[in-house]
Amino acid sequence: MNKPPNGDALCAEFRPGNGQRGERLRHEFEMAEAGLSKWHIRSTIVVFGSARIRQDGPGRGGFWYEQARAFGRIASEQGGALKPQGEIRDNVIATGGGPGLMEAANRGAYDAGAPSIGFNIELPHEQKPNPYITPDLSFSFHYFSIRKMHLAMRANALVVFPGGFGTLDEFFEILNLRITGKSPPVATIMVDRQFWKSVVNFEALVDAGTVAPSDLSVFDYADDAGEVWTKLAARDLGAHRTMPPPAI
Repeated sequence: MNKPPNGDALCAEFRPGNGQRGERLRHEFEMAEAGLSKWHIRSTIVVFGSARIRQDGPGRGGFWYEQARAFGRIASEQGGALKPQGEIRDNVIATGGGPGLMEAANRGAYDAGAPSIGFNIELPHEQKPNPYITPDLSFSFHYFSIRKMHLAMRANALVVFPGGFGTLDEFFEILNLRITGKSPPVATIMVDRQFWKSVVNFEALVDAGTVAPSDLSVFDYADDAGEVWTKLAARDLGAHRTMPPPAI
């Protein structure tokens, strides 16, 4: 399994409660920034999804895993990640770095021979870096806020596979940044219409007057990897955003 760069040094040097929170925050941001710059990564496609889904899991889990893996491969082959060393790379797959559907997306990029990113969060269970992340691009964070910033600030697109609280938290944060104008437009696709429409009744929010009907236009649905890529490819994912990073 890949070991996040500087992970042990970070934990040893900056321990929670030692009065150096500002320095720890700066260190975590700059650690990932330096690694991404080294690989000339200009933009990403962020993939969210459950850490608990397995390739041979029950129900729809196995299908979701294979679609996340297929999408990671297709996006890496066609999106601009497969550039020679030293050239600008666009639409590089980036995940939360853990197992399950995050692993599947990183694995698809690995299948294509492309680099991919893992923004891992230090948790007491579940969240260990998966072995398909490019070693130089495996980062470990103590603070959710810095991790979320790196997930959002280079994203040309967001692909949301089925997930639980963590997936919902990350998805709604980026959705809110988009709707409030705190981030540029990001193509957002939710995978498996039936799942998401049963989990989140967005139309009920509109009916209640708590969100505007136009808010529902900032995301779309797809049912498999091919449909996801077709919808993303119809947008100009090659042009990197020039607006400032999201204000998280």
